[in-house]
Amino acid sequence: MMSLVSCDSRKNQKDRTLRVGVVTYTPDDPFINAMTDILKEDLKALEASDMKVIVSVRSGDNSQQEQDEVVEEMIDAGCDVLCVNLVDRTAPSNIIRLARQNNMQWDKLYYVGCDAAQSGEMQGEIAAEYIKNHPEVDRNQDGKIQYVLLEGEAGHQDAISRTDCSVKTILENGVKLEKLTYQFADWNRAQAENRMSRLISQYGDQIEMLISNNDEMALGAVEAYKNAGYMQSDYPVIFGIDGLDDALEAVRLGTMQGTVYNDREAQARKIALIAVALFRGNDVSVLGLEDERYYMAQYRKVDVDNVDEFLQK
Repeated sequence: MMSLVSCDSRKNQKDRTLRVGVVTYTPDDPFINAMTDILKEDLKALEASDMKVIVSVRSGDNSQQEQDEVVEEMIDAGCDVLCVNLVDRTAPSNIIRLARQNNMQWDKLYYVGCDAAQSGEMQGEIAAEYIKNHPEVDRNQDGKIQYVLLEGEAGHQDAISRTDCSVKTILENGVKLEKLTYQFADWNRAQAENRMSRLISQYGDQIEMLISNNDEMALGAVEAYKNAGYMQSDYPVIFGIDGLDDALEAVRLGTMQGTVYNDREAQARKIALIAVALFRGNDVSVLGLEDERYYMAQYRKVDVDNVDEFLQK
């Protein structure tokens, strides 16, 4: 998610340099980093003879207080637009306060992101379809799929939505499930690998399916099975979300069975267009925003049948 705040109330009309400040929640999230790189490219492509673009990227380093301080520094440095990927999505008040205090156009606030519930539903659809087409997933032939679930972060809205909607959708598609356990791994590949290494020691071949709130954790699970000496044919079926390059390659190779593509290109493009429109004083309503404030990119299902299409992106 990126929230955009326009700071152009302090803009000198003779200064035609658009200064964009991007503040992420962590420097270690591959999806956010990939989207930020695309955003920089898109903003550069939108430069014109009467407008230069400078992009500064900083991280909150998983601390809302530190992110607030970085935002304040960027405001003091004269940014025109802030793009903030909040550390704590429930704590934007300090950033709004800073905007007000600096006479920024804090009411020009926009949301660019996706519907987490949709990603969970699609993940569940991919998993259910795969299980129906591959009855061998049920190794012990007990009519139920024993599964482990890797959750991103305790209490995180996206993690809750992805988890609930994925499991619910699988059940609604007629697949019986038995949860062995769930583990929080903070969206992180290394943490997921550590968690899964312990679970492999505990449950062994009982694990028939792994559902992960994102690809990074799913890829950590793949590494855990590889390091445990499992042959690929003995892995459980593994499903992620985000469509990271490594995950797409894993789907192609069969070490993962599916993921859900989180359209970073569409989101970055929309952020860039909003930023330029705000700077130029143009009407953002022509950009296809819901309620003139929100842009929700659409997820897409990925499996072995269509993964090449996404790898080519």
